[in-house]
Amino acid sequence: MYEGVVQNLIDELGLLPGVGPKSAQRIAFHLLAADPADVKRLAHALLEVKEKVRFCRVCGNVAEEQECRICRDQRRDPHVICVVEESKDVVAIERTREFRGRYHVLGGAISPIDGIGPDDLKIRELMTRLADGQVTELILATDPNLEGEATATYLARLVKPLGLKVTRLASGLPVGGDLEYADEVTLGRAFEGRRLLDV
Repeated sequence: MYEGVVQNLIDELGLLPGVGPKSAQRIAFHLLAADPADVKRLAHALLEVKEKVRFCRVCGNVAEEQECRICRDQRRDPHVICVVEESKDVVAIERTREFRGRYHVLGGAISPIDGIGPDDLKIRELMTRLADGQVTELILATDPNLEGEATATYLARLVKPLGLKVTRLASGLPVGGDLEYADEVTLGRAFEGRRLLDV
C-alpha cells in the first residue's frame, strides 16, 4: 500500500479490464519513471478520445463523425447486416475481408446475471433499421458463449415475423470464446459456413 497520489493511480489503473493489482502497480511505476512528455501524450490521448469519439448514429460503432467509416462507404451491401456485441468485434470481422455488408453494434449481450436485458441493448435501433424492408439477411455474430447464444436466439425470434434470412456464424469459433481473440482464418471459415437459425 502506497501513499496518496501513487496509490490513487494504482487504484484507477486496477479498474481497467484485465489489469490486476500487480499489473496496475507495474504500470504506475513505469509512468513514474517515464519521460514527462510521454506521460502528457498519454494523458492527452485519453482526454482526446473521450472528447472526440462517439457512436455512429446508424450502427452504433465507434466514430469521430455522425456516421462511422463503414456506414459512409457506398460500396458496402445495404441488404446484409451483421449484428455484433461490441465495436471490437467489427474490427475482428473486418480483418477477415470476408464480409462486405453493414453492421449493427448491440453494445453488449443479454445477461440476466449482470442485470442486462434486451432493453439495455440497441435492439430497438436494429428493429428500426429493419423496418424499411431493404435488409434481406441478418447475420448474428454474437460471441459463442451463453450470453451470446441467448442474444442470438432472442433476436432470431424477434425478427422471424419480418421474413428475413437469419444466419449465425458457423462453428470454428471456440465455445466460450470472444470474437476479438479469433484469428482471421478461423473467423473467415466461420463466416463462410454460417447457417440458418431455426427457432
